[in-house]
Amino acid sequence: MATDTLKSTTGAGDASAGLRRLLLDNGALTALIVLVVAMSALSGDFLTTDNLLNVGIQAAVTAILAFGVTFVIVSAGIDLSVGSVAALSATVLAWSATSAGVPVFLAVLFALATGIACGLVNGILISYGKLPPFIATLAMLSVARGLLLVISEGSPIAFPDSVSRLGDTLGGWLPVPLLVMVVMGLIAAFVLGRTYIGRSMYAIGGNEEAARLSGLRVKKQKLAIYALSGVFAAVAGVVLAARLSSAQPQAADGYELDAIAAVVIGGASLAGGTGKASGTLIGALILAVLRNGLNLLNVSAFWQQVVIGVVIALAVLLDTARRKAGVTPVAAGTGGDKGKQAVTYALAAVVTVAIVGATSFLHSGSSSASTPKMGLSLSTLNNPFFVQIRAGAQAEAKKLGVDLTVTDAQNDASQQANQLQNFTTSGLGAIIVNPVDSDAASNSVKAAGQAKIPVIAVDRVVNNARTDTLVASDNVTGGELAAKTIADRLGGKGKIVILQGQAGTSAARERAQGFANGLKAYPGIQVVAQQPADFDRTKGLDVMSNLLQAHPDVQGVIAANDEMALGAIKALGSKAGKSVSVVGFDGTPDGLKAVEGGTLYASVAQQPSQLGKIAVDNALKALQGKKVEETVKVPVKVVTKENVAGFSG
Repeated sequence: MATDTLKSTTGAGDASAGLRRLLLDNGALTALIVLVVAMSALSGDFLTTDNLLNVGIQAAVTAILAFGVTFVIVSAGIDLSVGSVAALSATVLAWSATSAGVPVFLAVLFALATGIACGLVNGILISYGKLPPFIATLAMLSVARGLLLVISEGSPIAFPDSVSRLGDTLGGWLPVPLLVMVVMGLIAAFVLGRTYIGRSMYAIGGNEEAARLSGLRVKKQKLAIYALSGVFAAVAGVVLAARLSSAQPQAADGYELDAIAAVVIGGASLAGGTGKASGTLIGALILAVLRNGLNLLNVSAFWQQVVIGVVIALAVLLDTARRKAGVTPVAAGTGGDKGKQAVTYALAAVVTVAIVGATSFLHSGSSSASTPKMGLSLSTLNNPFFVQIRAGAQAEAKKLGVDLTVTDAQNDASQQANQLQNFTTSGLGAIIVNPVDSDAASNSVKAAGQAKIPVIAVDRVVNNARTDTLVASDNVTGGELAAKTIADRLGGKGKIVILQGQAGTSAARERAQGFANGLKAYPGIQVVAQQPADFDRTKGLDVMSNLLQAHPDVQGVIAANDEMALGAIKALGSKAGKSVSVVGFDGTPDGLKAVEGGTLYASVAQQPSQLGKIAVDNALKALQGKKVEETVKVPVKVVTKENVAGFSG
């Protein structure tokens, strides 16, 4: 009896330990299953064919970048430059095929060569220059981003039509980015599991000194590893630009963090020696499912960042728990029970389908067609101007009984494309978009049009795509008014500086054009410096402080928004409003307070809350089939101390 009892207890313990090891060894897969089930239960729009394809498309660029980063992390390195290298490669392709007139085939090769070159430079700095990978790739991040701004001159470059097809679909339903992701994933898996350099990555990551003593040429292998990372970054950049039909100066900004997160969530260790392509793919899918699902659930973009940060932290904790438990992930191609792994994946698929199928009954017959639903995608909510647009839109939506979902693209054209895709496939009646870039939004707006969804553009036009209505102030006219205001204030003579907006955004270009047009009528006004400060108050302070060192006798400042103007006022100190006049743009609450206080001479106010209100009104009319005007212009107004008391945005 004692023996039987002991056997029974041991068997139960073995089963418990086996389950624990299975969960630890497949933590990322378990997390993906839980997420899919949860999102299916919470949102009836998640589990549709179109939306699942959206998830795949939205994971594609991150996954391709992450496959390249997997090589680096497996070898105990890090690559912070992949986002900038991706954007630089896409810019090289677009510039070569358009401005330089190079055949598209050669332009693609130039793009891939750019990725390889950047990777080789990283490898040389790390292997022969003895720089830590963090420092070497951080330097490349800055260099690559600066080079693409030099090449593009801060403006988007149209992508060749033949390459833009990478952002399309095959047969009208199968996304090409998804196919490219699968192909690059298979290549990554082959390299890791079936090649000499793949085995070298694991050896170097496991113990670099031991690898060197065993005869492995570690320095040359690192060159190849970082070059491979550069190639994958170049492919990701081309796919991203193809989706947007243009190479964007701010493309893939911060994507290196998502790529690293996908690798870590997928089970790779930052200490090196472990990791596989399938885990990285699962990590990228987890991030895409999170963002997609949270968008559908109307969760703030700010909270989305919090959630993703928590997921990354949990992934690292899981890695720690796995090591303490003695569970070591099987490296690709190094053995292990492949049959058991295949059974695990098959079982996971069956369980997921069963549970998701059950949750689908929660949403059957629960549609509420009586409430009009709309989506509003704003370029950013880190700027008071766009916060006021949101406030005006939300107030009007509440008044009209409209269910309004608001998303924040964080000045990322690709993220906005994802949000617009989600809107299109989630059954919204109308879409309001404030484009990050007028060109980059075109494909997503066309897709909404094909789905018979009315689209209202607010503040900025959408190029090469039809919108039902444009609700906007005229940025060029506003820029001309700002120039006239500062020139009249200085009596037509004096030295001024211009603080420009974020390079590559249509608002920055249009306002700069307006400044230039307006100043043509005042030859006595000398522009001694023009520098971008990215619509940011802190950068406005820093840039203005630097410019004052070279031009202490400046008499006027034009800023492309109030935030930069307020930063300039801080840098000017007691000079602001006295010896130096500052003109801002937007008419934000803080800007108007500065006008009232006399430190800001004037602000070209756009009445942003009215923009939001009118956009919702027109979206509802279009949704109801009523006639709407093609363009609704909200007049800009120069607000000074004399009229600020009677002005309301």
